[in-house]
Amino acid sequence: MMQKNVGGFDRTVRLVIGPVLLVVVLAWLLGAIALDLWLVVVALLVGAILTVTGLTQKCPANSVLGTNTLGEVGETEDESAGETPR
Repeated sequence: MMQKNVGGFDRTVRLVIGPVLLVVVLAWLLGAIALDLWLVVVALLVGAILTVTGLTQKCPANSVLGTNTLGEVGETEDESAGETPR
């Protein structure tokens, strides 16, 4: 099972931009805006991916790249006590 790896600012951006792109697609479907079909498809795919990864806090691309914006998993106070502030 994949661990959560999306958090903080990354999650907030995903949960804002994703639904906005989905609203753009909805507006296109209702005829409120005119866009090329390829642009609507891209907005739908990117909006859905960003929304789902923001809600589940799991991103396969982050796993492949070794990125974790959720924070250090399993970090204890003892481990972080030895760090010097910058």
